[in-house]
Amino acid sequence: QVQLVESGGGLVQAGGSLRLSCAASGVTFSTYAMAWFRQAPGKEREFVGHISGSGIITTYYADSVKGRFTISRDNAKNTVYLQMNSLKPEDTAVYSCAAGTGIWSPSAQRLYAYWGQGTQVTVSS
Repeated sequence: QVQLVESGGGLVQAGGSLRLSCAASGVTFSTYAMAWFRQAPGKEREFVGHISGSGIITTYYADSVKGRFTISRDNAKNTVYLQMNSLKPEDTAVYSCAAGTGIWSPSAQRLYAYWGQGTQVTVSS
C-alpha cells in the first residue's frame, strides 16, 4: 500500500520560511519522480515543483516560485522536501506531494499515480 504523508505546514509571516516534508512508503522511492502541487481556496490545484527519480537528478519549478522554493530528496529516508523562502500571502494553500514514474511533463497532474493528503500553509501579511 502506497502512502505519502506531508508535514511541516503552518502559519508564517510574509517573508518567512517553511520546510515541508513528504514521507513515502510502499514504493521503491528512488525510482519515482516526486512533485509538489498546491491548491488555494477557490482555485484549481497548481504545479509547484518537480524532482526526478533515478539517474541524474533534475528539478523544475513553476515560475511563481522559482528562486524562492527548492525541492530536494533523500532517498535513504524515502522523503522529499520543499524549502520555501521569502513566502508571500499568495503562497497560502494546501500543499500536496505526488509520486509517479514516466513523468514526461512535470506539471501534468494526471501523470502522477500517488498523492498525499496535503498540509496547510498560511502566510500572513
